[in-house]
Amino acid sequence: MPLRPAALTSSMLYFQMVIMAGTVMLAYYFEYTDTFTVNVQGFFCHDSAYRKPYPGPEDSSAVPPVLLYSLAAGVPVLVIIVGETAVFCLQLATRDFENQEKTILTGDCCYINPLVRRTVRFLGIYTFGLFATDIFVNAGQVVTGNLAPHFLALCKPNYTALGCQQYTQFISGEEACTGNPDLIMRARKTFPSKEAALSVYAAMYLTMYITNTIKAKGTRLAKPVLCLGLMCLAFLTGLNRVAEYRNHWSDVIAGFLVGISIAVFLNHITAFAEVT
Repeated sequence: MPLRPAALTSSMLYFQMVIMAGTVMLAYYFEYTDTFTVNVQGFFCHDSAYRKPYPGPEDSSAVPPVLLYSLAAGVPVLVIIVGETAVFCLQLATRDFENQEKTILTGDCCYINPLVRRTVRFLGIYTFGLFATDIFVNAGQVVTGNLAPHFLALCKPNYTALGCQQYTQFISGEEACTGNPDLIMRARKTFPSKEAALSVYAAMYLTMYITNTIKAKGTRLAKPVLCLGLMCLAFLTGLNRVAEYRNHWSDVIAGFLVGISIAVFLNHITAFAEVT
């Protein structure tokens, strides 16, 4: 017996909630547990690529994590809510919703207003992409174990005990370091750059959202200026990571690629869902 449209919609809603819950849990395990072991990458004695001075804790950065995560979470939510409200009011004024059917959530008695439906969908997709970006970045950091530019300042290897008579001698193993284990572990997780990935994902998603959704007249100049401003902020975030010796250029570029790829993919899915 085929499922009724209401039952099918309800089943898809529960399925999406399960996917979201699984994504959040996986991001949590990557971020706050030791479930996934970081690869211990070796280094050459006195390697100049890892001899930059320690820039201090992340909170002392020009773009601290609290500021970055707050902007990545708050600004898109605000823009999407304002944008959807403006689009809804504009379409309501032109009677575009007059002949549209209400969207059924569950059963025959519960309906969702088009404004709420679209806003929740865009926010849900953005949130899913944010956690997905975090998962991809953490997975890359765990697998590669790439060393930060200031790694040796934290590792504090005993070159005499290690017998570093030549620069070409390769040192491997965790026992080579004598510094703070927690700081050393963080210095082994730089590729891709999480800050670069999250900032460019938020900027790219909002850029495509603004470009594809807001069609009001008089925004021909405002939209490009706003989109360029968002992308410049993301670029400056990555530039700051390199300038402060917290990431290599390769880490930042890889982070940009991850964030942009996920944003473009999710925007394609959103556009496809809008058409169908």
